[in-house]
Amino acid sequence: MPLDQSFVGRTYPPTASYEVGREKIREFATAVRDLHPAYLDPEAAKALGHPDVIAPPTFPVIIAIPAAYQAVNDPEFGLGDSWVVHGDQRFVYQRPMRAGDRIECVVKIEAIKSIAGSDMITLVSELRTVEGEPVCTAYGLFVVREDTSAKNGGADKAEAGES
Repeated sequence: MPLDQSFVGRTYPPTASYEVGREKIREFATAVRDLHPAYLDPEAAKALGHPDVIAPPTFPVIIAIPAAYQAVNDPEFGLGDSWVVHGDQRFVYQRPMRAGDRIECVVKIEAIKSIAGSDMITLVSELRTVEGEPVCTAYGLFVVREDTSAKNGGADKAEAGES
């Protein structure tokens, strides 16, 4: 069932602030195997003109994906028992995210379209410091498919190897 187009443009309240820490940056950089010295060593970051270590380019997903749940879980939006899969992500930076930043995120539903039986939702997440300085804009595409497992006794999930 196609999603309600009237939700395009809906904006959700800012999230609670997330404090970007050196250790979180280090953990993320290690997890994605991007060990640039500016992500790990404050002196290396300072040598490049940054006040502290900076986060890898995809780090904002840690803030943007939980913020996206505001839309995904919005009972008025009506996703209910649908399957939601993260389909695409891109980031546009105003400046690097760095240790010590306190970031909040405002999410907006930018577009909804239906293709081949699935709905596609584009969410725009504006990440900024609590002082209001823009840091990054994250664009996420989410694919929505109706959960048909309840209709056929769980066969869809069984076929996918889920329980």
